[in-house]
Amino acid sequence: MLTLEIHGLTKPLVLPVSAIIAAIAEMTVLPPILVITGPTASGKSALALSLAERFGAEILSVDSMQIYRSMDIGTAKPSADEQSRVRHHLIDLAEPNQTFAVSRFVELADAVIADARSRNVPLIATGGTPMYYKALFEGLFEGPGADISIRESLGAHTSEQLHERLKQVDPPSAARIHLNDRKRIVRALEVFELTGKPISSMQEQWQGRMQRHPARWFGIDWEKETLNRRINARVKQMIATGWVQETRGLLDKFGELSKTASEATGYHELIEHIRGRMTLDDAIEQIKIATRQLARRQMKWFRRFPKVTWMKGEEGMESMRRRILELLNA
Repeated sequence: MLTLEIHGLTKPLVLPVSAIIAAIAEMTVLPPILVITGPTASGKSALALSLAERFGAEILSVDSMQIYRSMDIGTAKPSADEQSRVRHHLIDLAEPNQTFAVSRFVELADAVIADARSRNVPLIATGGTPMYYKALFEGLFEGPGADISIRESLGAHTSEQLHERLKQVDPPSAARIHLNDRKRIVRALEVFELTGKPISSMQEQWQGRMQRHPARWFGIDWEKETLNRRINARVKQMIATGWVQETRGLLDKFGELSKTASEATGYHELIEHIRGRMTLDDAIEQIKIATRQLARRQMKWFRRFPKVTWMKGEEGMESMRRRILELLNA
């Protein structure tokens, strides 16, 4: 057995060389994941694709709706050409009538990250689902399980009534959760009913928590009016590309979308139109409004993540790309 004698101590220390090599390997800092984030229609996917081609990297999708097959146009899924140029992970994993949990996403993403490291291939994570980012990089909140009876009881009340109740029992959560985000309001009240503790206090354990995976974070921000124009133009383009026909095809094949798939912005409005409950013009206008609201919620979440280097979208793609390369090489 090869050994190494270390002097300069009270007693010389003799260690197996294999043990020293193993210790050094444990100390080695793994190359960080490059994260490109920002609100919907910010251009983060295009920037991630450009950087992936530059680095020979692969892309890890952090998007709760792009995991669904056949929901391509409305989720702004990378095209077949883009996916042929750069390998994308965690896209097209489930049928639209299936539910998909964030815990499953973390499990699969962890496996992708481990595999990429084993192959020494860099990863770029990008997408528009803040909860997926939080779960992947900070860990899942280990709250109590769902209680059907409590949820049914809460379901009998309006969102306004539930939000008012949340203000009384958990003011920090009420301030953070938008009135229209009924799902999270119900969850916060459910946790309080089950534990007697506000969910905000239970989530404090994640403040300052060590990251599960090392990463360098970059974000794209736009002036409000400029982003709104980009959103409106993208919705118009999606409709022209065949979003209505895509949605009709989903209904023909699956009947109904799953609870999680139906949360994809825009599909609900188009389903209402297809079923004769809304004109196409009204549906398009409602989609634009819902997408702008989504962008605001996304940015509210993303700004909570520490150590994000924010760039102005107005700088242009090439300028942002060059800036990221300079900072990575600094």
